[in-house]
This record gives sequence, C-alpha cells and structure tokens, in this order.
Amino acid sequence: MKIKRIFDIILATIGLTVLFPVFILLIGLIKVTTTNSVFFKQKRVGLNGNNFTMIKFRTMRINHKGNTISIKGESRITPLGAFLRKYKLDELPELWNVLKGDMSFVGPRPDVPGYADKLKGNDRVILSFRPGITGPASIKYSNEEEILSKVANPVKYNDEVLYPEKVRINKNYIQHWSFWLDVKIIIYTIIGKKLNDSRFN
Repeated sequence: MKIKRIFDIILATIGLTVLFPVFILLIGLIKVTTTNSVFFKQKRVGLNGNNFTMIKFRTMRINHKGNTISIKGESRITPLGAFLRKYKLDELPELWNVLKGDMSFVGPRPDVPGYADKLKGNDRVILSFRPGITGPASIKYSNEEEILSKVANPVKYNDEVLYPEKVRINKNYIQHWSFWLDVKIIIYTIIGKKLNDSRFN
C-alpha cells in the first residue's frame, strides 16, 4: 500500500501545479456569479472511521433546505454549479485532501457520518482504505444525480438500492486491489469509460 500513497502524493502535486490556472479561473467565476463562499467544506468519514474535512468548489446556494443526496436539476444548484458538477470540476480541490493524506485518487467515496454509521460487519472493511476521488462505484454511477431525478423517492432509492450496491462494489475493489487497477480506474474516469468487469457491475 506504500506505493499507493507515493503515487497519490506525486500525482496530487503535479495536478495542483498544472491545474493552478484552472483553479484561479474557477475561483473567479464562482466569485462573479454568486455571493456565496467559493469552497464547500463538509465532514466526511475517512480512513479507520476518522472524520476529515473534504473540500470542493461550491455548487449550491447557501442556506438551502436540501438532503445530503443531490438530484439533477435541483433549484439549489447554481447554473455554474451544474456545469462544474457535470464535468466533475467541483471535485478538483480534493487534490489537496489527497496531498494531505485524507483521501486517495482511487477508493470508496467518503460518506457523511450518518451513512458511514450504517456500515456493519464485513462492510466496515471499506473504512480500511483511504476514500477516493474516484473508484469503480463512482464510475458505474457517474450519472447518479440523473438516476435519482427519475425515481419517485430519491432518498429511499439511494438508501435501499444505490448505497448497498456501492458498498458491494467497493468491497470487491478492496478485495482485488492492485496498483494497476488504480491506474486503470483513473484512466477510465478521465475518458469517461465504464469498467467492463463483472466484479464491479
């Protein structure tokens, strides 16, 4: 696992350096188009069940009355926020979380404390890995917000269908982890390709 952490540090350093102009541009656009703060910070559950503060570009209006899950087309999402979310640009600040060691490039997405508390028994193996910016579950459900927008009860569907399925996929990822699997997942995330692997589908 040491190679995974070294890889994260090198790639996060390169990413933060190369994408610095993009950060400046997006910060400027957010400041111009909204009176809200630029960054969204939220407590998430990370390695060994320890909480950390995840950083993203803000895509929603402050003081909204929404759920912890997001649905495509919600009024609380700003027009610029919708664009950032579509292309996953809102997650670029998570590179800082990776550099700090809170996260990894690849791994289970970090849950808010309420959802992480639902992990019981063998499912808690997910907490033995650093949470990731991307992962096999993230790739499979890259259109999660669109899926939730088409069901009658998004919260119930997420709790009873999507969340258990993502737990299963993440457990399989941990069981079959390899450095080259991480590289493959990163490449597939960038090019927008699905993982044609029965372990993760």
